[in-house]
Formats: sequence, structure tokens, C-alpha cells
Amino acid sequence: MEIRGNFGSIPTSVPGVHFCETLPYTARVAHQMAVIRSMTTEVNSHSAGGYFMLTGYRHSSKAESVPPDVSDWPSIASVVGAMKPSVSSPMGSVVLPESIHNNPNITWPGQNGGFMGAAWHPHVLRCDPREAQVHIEGMSRPAEVSELRLQERTDLLGQFDRHFAESVSGAGLADFSRVQQKAFELLHAAKSREAFEMDREPASVREAYGRHKFGQSALLARRLIEAGVRMVQLNWPRESGDTAVGNPLWDTHSKNAERVREVLCPQFDRTYATLIEDLAARGLLDETLVVVIGEFGRSPKINAAGGRDHWGQVFSVALAGAGIAGGQVIGASDRIGGVPEDRPVRPADLAATIFHLLGIPPSSEFIDPLGRPRMVTDSGLALRELVGV
Repeated sequence: MEIRGNFGSIPTSVPGVHFCETLPYTARVAHQMAVIRSMTTEVNSHSAGGYFMLTGYRHSSKAESVPPDVSDWPSIASVVGAMKPSVSSPMGSVVLPESIHNNPNITWPGQNGGFMGAAWHPHVLRCDPREAQVHIEGMSRPAEVSELRLQERTDLLGQFDRHFAESVSGAGLADFSRVQQKAFELLHAAKSREAFEMDREPASVREAYGRHKFGQSALLARRLIEAGVRMVQLNWPRESGDTAVGNPLWDTHSKNAERVREVLCPQFDRTYATLIEDLAARGLLDETLVVVIGEFGRSPKINAAGGRDHWGQVFSVALAGAGIAGGQVIGASDRIGGVPEDRPVRPADLAATIFHLLGIPPSSEFIDPLGRPRMVTDSGLALRELVGV
């Protein structure tokens, strides 16, 4: 079986650093990126590998499709939203345009508040940002309900809730009250709602991001950050109907080269580079961390169907912004991209780095529902190349 494939490499804006020829726009912003080339999980399943990357904690199972469970560790997005909530938006952390799921519609674990409960769940905004004005169910009041009437209803419900709370108490009720309060705050938050009015963006900007769902989701993510949302997790969207096929577009077990060259890289490449340049032009990149991750890499050897299979032994991750030094490469794989050869980096280290750069010390603790102190990461070390000593 062949290893190299038919792609060449191209120089980037960093002397001596080359990217794949399918990423010309990304190569243009390499001086603003830190690329980790030795990420490793040793997990080859979508859901368990995704759980590891999204939480920094290893899942007890390595099965291909592990459903979410109330005992799951909270996602990084959940921890950030709960421990460092926004000061200017009712949405601390957001996931869009959909949750991540395997065939047939089995949601990955590690995408919500886990054992911390619903109060820690990020806002999952299921939407299609290609629309002129994105509609999010529950984020707008009915046309026949005025702002004054909505406030009166909110006040009346508050009176009922206070009376109810006098006779019933408990953690579950407190969590429900917090979630309910967030919902009402969203209905009153004009600035947050305006972020979904995509037609406010010039046509040239929308074209630069790409008119596909991923591109417009990245543009919406930038608008949400501007509106004060603390963290946005942007997921690669599924194609319509692809949960019923064995080899969906993003899972390249066959025709890897064709899909990478014709669809996957062109969409990601232009969108990612545009986001980095747009944030920089708006003065937002120095205070915004942009992280690109997957649940694993792809096998060094090309299989009989012309595809590449799941490979958690070594793969790449990219970070930019938040004051980190760009133009650097951390770690290396061996000559065939099979295993880390230098500076292996694990999900707990990446999680610790993200928390540090977002202002949450990796040694921070929170109290779980049983009163036990938990550390946001119990084994990860923030990467000194990115955060200093």
C-alpha cells in the first residue's frame, strides 16, 4: 500500500515551514499560527477520540459509537462558559451549527456539561447561517408579544417561582432557575440577537468566508465573539442525508485524495484563513484564541479503496491568536506520519493550554454536585512554547 499519495507541499509565510498544496490560503497566514505536529490520543474511534479531545479526559471505552452519559466529564466549552462567563452576553459558550454525531445520528459524548448538569450545558444553536437572518428557536419573542408584555410575563413568572421556591428546594430546582433566567436574558439581549442578522455583513465578506454552511458558520462565530460570547465551538456540519451512508463526506475511508482536494480542503482553507485575517483586521485576534482540532488523524497507508482510515497515534492541531507566538511548529512525527518522534502532546496538555490562554488556571477547581472538588485538568501541562514558563 502507498504512503505518500499524490499531494505535494508548498512554502508558507514562515521560512522553512511547508504545508500541503491543498492549503494555499492557510499557508499565507502560517506566521500567525502555532502548529502542533505530534498530537496523540492512541484512540481510533470517532466518539471516544472526540471525547478525549473535547474534554481533555480519556473515555473509559474505545468503542466506535459511544453515546453521551450523565457521568461524562464536562466539555472544555462547558467549563469555560461556567467558570468564566461572559460579562456582556447571556451566552457564555455556544456550539454551532449542530452537535457532532456519528451514523446513524448517535451524538458524541463530551459535548455538554456532563455530570455538572444542564446549568453547565453550552448553548447549542442548530441553524443554517447561509440565511440572511438566522432563526434560532427560542431566541426571539413572538411578533404579537411586545417588549413590555414580555417583561410583564417575566415578572409574573418570577413571582410564581419565588412562591414555589419557598416550599420546594434542591439543586435541580436551582439549575432549572438558572437555565430559565438565561432564556429570558436571551430574549431581552438585542446585541446578541443582532449577531444572527447575517445580512448586515457586506456581500464581499460573506463571499470571502465561503457561502457554504461551514464558511457562514465561521462568520457567525466571529459575530458572536464580537457580541460578547466567551467561547464558540464551531463543528464541521454533516451533509444532508449522509448519516445513512457508510462513508460520509468527512470520513475518507475511500477516495481520500479526491475529497480532500475537491471539497474538504477548499472549504476549510479559505474559511480559516479569512477568519484569521478578519479577526486581525478588527483588532480581535490578540484577544481571541482560534483552535483547530479533530478527533484523530488519518492512517499513513492508503487502503485498497484509495482512502485513509482512523489514526489516533499522531496528527496535527493548529492554534492562533490570544497573544501566542505564531510561526512555530511544535513536535514532529516520524518520517511516515505514523507516531510522534518528538515532543508528544496529549489532549490534557492541549486542554491545559486552552484554559490558561482563556484566563482559567489549569489547577482551578470546581465543586461537583456531590460536593467534591474537581480540577479542570488533573494531568495536563500547558505548552511552554505557547504560554511561556
